[in-house]
Amino acid sequence: MKLRDWVNIDKLNWDNLSLNENAIEILKANPTKINWDNLSLNKNAIDLLKANPGKICWTNISLNNNAVNILKENFDKINWYYLSVNINAIEILSENINKIDWHLLSINSNAIEILKANPSKINWNNLSINPNAIEILKENPNKIDWDNLSLNINAIEILKENPNKINWDNLSLNINAIKFLEENPNRINWDQLSYNSNASKLIKDNLDKIDWDLLSENVNAIEILKVNPNKIDWNLLSLNINAIEILEANQEKIDWSLLSGNPSIFTYDYEKMRNSNLELKEEIIAKALHPKRIFRMIEEYGEDEIYYIYLDD
Repeated sequence: MKLRDWVNIDKLNWDNLSLNENAIEILKANPTKINWDNLSLNKNAIDLLKANPGKICWTNISLNNNAVNILKENFDKINWYYLSVNINAIEILSENINKIDWHLLSINSNAIEILKANPSKINWNNLSINPNAIEILKENPNKIDWDNLSLNINAIEILKENPNKINWDNLSLNINAIKFLEENPNRINWDQLSYNSNASKLIKDNLDKIDWDLLSENVNAIEILKVNPNKIDWNLLSLNINAIEILEANQEKIDWSLLSGNPSIFTYDYEKMRNSNLELKEEIIAKALHPKRIFRMIEEYGEDEIYYIYLDD
């Protein structure tokens, strides 16, 4: 991918750019500017990291969901505390139970089977936010942390059955709680709701109650922000992946450091893709029209049919 034409590379922050999952090509072209600690967290930087093992931050890469193969090959360098929350590291964790940090594992959405097999080691506060732990939580209602459960996107059924235990501030952030919030408008925390990406209708109907700073980061609030430019927090908008059109039209207001981490400052390099596809097309045609293949197909389908399909103008 390449930078959009209007984005000035000289204004970008390379520390934040190193975290940007769409920045791989520009980082490859500028290796001396890479922040390798940050790049170690970048899910799309695996090839770059493999090519520069001496520059890897092993603490950070232990968090990287796409770096499991690198970690398997460098077992002695794993940070087990952070690996415990890595959703793709379940095989490694299952084989090294004694090295797990159970507090972080309780958050890991793919670790349910390990947690079921070790209930005494569960951190119930953290498990309460785990979207895949609903079955365990239903079986242990007295251990639920209701503040955290109110944030759990899969816990709406339990929360509806226990409305007196809900943390409504946290529920206002819950993307799956919109219908429930609509039924209880007096309990909504409007500041928190402003950040809720599924709350567009509620927000539109209550513009006098929202927090415009938080709304500026809401990926689904673009139409509201477009008609209220004087209320935008431009720093937070610079992080908003769906705000590129607004940002392009207001470049003097951009926080370029924060924008550097926004994956939407990159777009597909269509010219490069066309050239690449042209080479592939030529290769395919060359193979398809190889004389041996043509003669074989003529024998199978007949000369007239093959000439009509492949060679007739």
